[in-house]
Amino acid sequence: MTDLLEVRGLRVVAICGVLDEERSRAQPLTIDLDVELDAGAAAASDDLADTANYAELCAAAVDALAAARPRLLEAACEVVGRAVLDADTRVLAVTVAIAKLRPPVPLDVVTVAVRRRLAR
Repeated sequence: MTDLLEVRGLRVVAICGVLDEERSRAQPLTIDLDVELDAGAAAASDDLADTANYAELCAAAVDALAAARPRLLEAACEVVGRAVLDADTRVLAVTVAIAKLRPPVPLDVVTVAVRRRLAR
């Protein structure tokens, strides 16, 4: 059985973008994670040791994004997804959505985001 661990609105300030302005200073981003795993053991035991620790997954995601300094949101999703998969072998797949909260477009846009699914 596959269960879903959800993280919504993980806020990070990081370098991500193509434009010179985006390369020279960090900008606010949000990360959403849909982590697919079998949570049956944890549901039965009520023990954190039997599941993926979402705090550790979040830390891995933030650290990977900050270190990568990607140009494209697509690449950012790839880096974060690989970090989450590497953080815990019980993670079967992860869907990552990364949004720019202040996208560099001359229109009234709330966010611009990319969503990508990675599996083992």
